[in-house]
Amino acid sequence: MPIKLSLEALEVIDAIDRKGSFAAAAESLYRVPSALTYTIRRLEEDLGLELFDRSGHRATLTEAGAELLKEGRYLLDAAHTLEKRVQRIATGVETDIAIAVSDLFDFQPVLQILQEFYRQEFGTRVKLLREVYGGSWDALQYGRADISIGAPGDAPPGGGFATHLLGQLEFVFAVAPHHPLAALAEPLSASDIVQHRVVAAADSSRNLPPRTSGILSGQDILTVPDMQTKLQAQISGVAIGYLPKPLAQSAAARGQLLVKKVSEPKPVAPTFIAWRQQRPAEMGKAMQWLLKQLSALTLEQLLNK
Repeated sequence: MPIKLSLEALEVIDAIDRKGSFAAAAESLYRVPSALTYTIRRLEEDLGLELFDRSGHRATLTEAGAELLKEGRYLLDAAHTLEKRVQRIATGVETDIAIAVSDLFDFQPVLQILQEFYRQEFGTRVKLLREVYGGSWDALQYGRADISIGAPGDAPPGGGFATHLLGQLEFVFAVAPHHPLAALAEPLSASDIVQHRVVAAADSSRNLPPRTSGILSGQDILTVPDMQTKLQAQISGVAIGYLPKPLAQSAAARGQLLVKKVSEPKPVAPTFIAWRQQRPAEMGKAMQWLLKQLSALTLEQLLNK
């Protein structure tokens, strides 16, 4: 029996789900919406089922469609990995490398390394991504990134990753000088803190369970897209929370925040550069060069201040 499902159709379903509409998906794939509509309808006819519920304002995946996409993403990742592997075997150099950088880190040290990288004339295209918290691991696990700078704590179950320890990242509790907690005696207790809104940067994981930290049960939460927005929210006094120590100390030196001792401090967290485990013979020259240079960076160089 001929296979009715194609990688092209899976790419279309994935794009529609990620972008939220046929029109946005078509734009991301450099195709016209009618071509995507035809691909989906043809697949639905071949499979004898509906992949999208079109009864509402926007097309949403049916239960069958969601299951197809969930499993289909593994096929897309495998195809992408195979494609890159054979290209690397043929040339000894990667055609593309994607680097995920934690929202805690400054892009500038990475850009300085890329300046030297381009002088090597590998011919490799580089894509920089911004990930938040567990999204740094998710990007590696699901093929969005080849290297992740700032992957926190433990790797996802299953292994398959190589790591280089950047250092131990210390977080401190900080509030605006005009926030009610600023006037309370130290150390602040959990019962003091839980009464006030905390701000959290939203984990950018798409598939792995999102990670959270420094949030008490029952506490009101303001969710923001990244660490820099979190910093601004704390400076404004709209919310409180933990920040990387250098970031908080820099804001405190400017008179924007107060660092407060707490009775239950957040534990120090290991932070890594991570990549998929490969035998040396399988890793291309561009990847080897980048990993060597990136591993020479220190946590202090990378941290936003």
